[in-house]
Amino acid sequence: MMQQRGAVVLCGGKSTRMGLDKATLPIGSEWMLQRVVRIVSQVVPLDRIVVVAAQGQAIPPLEPMVTLVRDIIPDCGPLGGLATGLRSIPSNTDAVYVTSCDAPLLVPRFIEQMFDQLGDHDAAVPFDGQFLYSLAAVYRPQVAETVEGFIHEKRLQMRSLFHAVKTHFVPTEELRRVDPDLVSLINLNHQAEYEAALARLHLADFNRSTFDS
Repeated sequence: MMQQRGAVVLCGGKSTRMGLDKATLPIGSEWMLQRVVRIVSQVVPLDRIVVVAAQGQAIPPLEPMVTLVRDIIPDCGPLGGLATGLRSIPSNTDAVYVTSCDAPLLVPRFIEQMFDQLGDHDAAVPFDGQFLYSLAAVYRPQVAETVEGFIHEKRLQMRSLFHAVKTHFVPTEELRRVDPDLVSLINLNHQAEYEAALARLHLADFNRSTFDS
């Protein structure tokens, strides 16, 4: 049976280290959130992509088929957004790729590979021997129940989740076959990281004045 794929894009973080809302940072001719959604849509149908934003957060225009929801569990970090997103995915979805909106270098083949790594597990997460990349991972929608239990118990560390559900820890070295520099795992938290990403995309001059406005 063909795997029914979904995706959740989290963009409700406070962006305190960046100083600006990362969802609306310009990346060439589009905003960062728009770029991430566009890349994800090369692997996941638009009508199975859910964007989770904070209450009152301004969001750039998205394709009409994309579902926009507001985080109903505020101040719980990624776990809150994950719970909201998984509960909003179409009911017949088998597996959900979860990313944050600040990963503009995401490679479609990386997403494909993470779906392939899920197998009969509840989650598949890249692991470099030290760090777990929970926002570049694939989850079964049913994981939402466990996530909500963790939130109820005020256990908000993502690492604990992976020891509570059947998880495949994917060595990052295996992922280099489809993403040699592992750029899909790069999240932009500071201005210097944003500018470095623009340079990789040959867009550095286009947005140089973003932080001066």
